Amino acid sequence: MNGSLRQVRVRYEGDVQGVGFRYVVRGLANPLGVAGGVENLNDGAVQLVAEGPEDVLKRLLLQIRVSRLGPLIAREQVEWGEAQGLEGFYYR
Repeated sequence: MNGSLRQVRVRYEGDVQGVGFRYVVRGLANPLGVAGGVENLNDGAVQLVAEGPEDVLKRLLLQIRVSRLGPLIAREQVEWGEAQGLEGFYYR
């Protein structure tokens, strides 16, 4: 596992609200030990912010794409940055 911590911020668009998106993402993120959270946005999108080793974050993004959520995602915007020291995993 790569030891340097990164942050990934992903905006998911499509049929992503009201379908258990946040619940599934939290379920995928928790076993990987990433910090951050997932929340619905007012415009109908969902935002994921996650921190951890880059290889683990890439695994999380892949798991989201191949899960039952994949067909619901019309577009995803991914931004990488430096970790900010988030703790836990929120869901709103």
